[in-house]
Amino acid sequence: MTSKRKNVREAAMDLLAAIEKNQAYSNLLLNSTIEKNQIPSIDIGLLTELTYGTLQRKMALDFFLKPFIKNSKKLENWVPHLLRLTLYQMVYLDKIPDRAAIHEAVEIAKKRGHKGIAGLVNGVLRSIQREGLSALDEINDPIERLSIETSHPAWLVSRWVDQFGYEKTREMCEMNVLAPLQTARVNLTKTTVRECIEELDEEGFLIEKSPIIPEAIRSLKGNLASSKAFQTGKLTIQDESSMLAAYALGAKENEKILDACAAPGGKSTHIAEKMQSTGVIYSIDLHEHKVKLIQDNAKRLRLGNIKTIVMDSRGVGEEYPAESFDRILLDAPCSGLGVIRRKPDMKYTKKEEDILHLSKIQQTLLNAVSPLVKKGGILVYSTCTVDKEENEKTLETFLQDHPDFAGDMTFKDRMPEAIQPLITGFDLQIFPQDFGSDGFYISVLRKKG
Repeated sequence: MTSKRKNVREAAMDLLAAIEKNQAYSNLLLNSTIEKNQIPSIDIGLLTELTYGTLQRKMALDFFLKPFIKNSKKLENWVPHLLRLTLYQMVYLDKIPDRAAIHEAVEIAKKRGHKGIAGLVNGVLRSIQREGLSALDEINDPIERLSIETSHPAWLVSRWVDQFGYEKTREMCEMNVLAPLQTARVNLTKTTVRECIEELDEEGFLIEKSPIIPEAIRSLKGNLASSKAFQTGKLTIQDESSMLAAYALGAKENEKILDACAAPGGKSTHIAEKMQSTGVIYSIDLHEHKVKLIQDNAKRLRLGNIKTIVMDSRGVGEEYPAESFDRILLDAPCSGLGVIRRKPDMKYTKKEEDILHLSKIQQTLLNAVSPLVKKGGILVYSTCTVDKEENEKTLETFLQDHPDFAGDMTFKDRMPEAIQPLITGFDLQIFPQDFGSDGFYISVLRKKG
């Protein structure tokens, strides 16, 4: 064992501390932590479970810990993280005995601190084991209770209850604390779904077909990014909800398409595959390093009809003349509240005013790209959030200001069969509990003429 290697629980503790200190996304730090600490492959699943699970349940864990810690402000900053991740194992994981989780925590405390801290950690955890947890049902206010029980900020729970009702909000919050499945899109220009599944089965993956998207698969075991199928361009890691954007756009062969906020390229490459590598997709993003991701994806998938450009889409009208594109996809910057399952730390850093600020940016982007749609052409607006301010209200405002656009009522006909029952007009809100996919919004407009 090298001096760099850490026990998996100690690595999880440090990862949680780094996420909180640096306000960095957990998904960005996890891989570097695995590499830096030389975590054995057999332990990567546990490290991921401990990190994401503890983050997902942070508010509930703090609620349970609070009666047993007298002076939390005096604790060194790593101690609360150690207590949380140990309590997470005790409360939410069945496979790890309490005595083993507590013993491991005490050993880490001895290594990191002094005898007194080890004693405190042991005392707190043994007391919880002996006395049990505080009862959540003693909280009278239903919004506060749901907030703590599912570890969502009260302002967000209250906002969702106002918009969607208590029951739908409860279902969404409960789904958001469960780990998502990894899903991928099979590149039908190179292989078939059946052949791809057979190849992955031979590699040791456990795969099932998506019940939503014909060309999608779900991984029940194994990280698809490490597969030969991924490396040889036979699949793309993408959430099933996100795949619906290409269906909504309905691009046809030899058309000219604009993907206005395209990185990392999942939707651009999906559109390119549906167009059978004909026509051209102009994939724009503001940041050069993100445009490189689009280029890398297109190269890996061997798609030659994607043209990448580093540009602020708010100035796209200065680059292209009016009515240049048959179809435009604007997958707008948003609060990301539909992907909380994949980025659990996000829910603790977002503020309500962020939503109002983003709505203004979304309006600006719609105003910028809409003149570039040809008469009779399609404009798809999508977000990975579940908030009416960023979704329905943004579109309402746009349509009021742009009478040359109307909702495309034929959009339902282009969508996969499983999705069609959810569509009654020209937009669609997918909730995480609908199919176990990300929360996602799509609105489809057609330019008159």
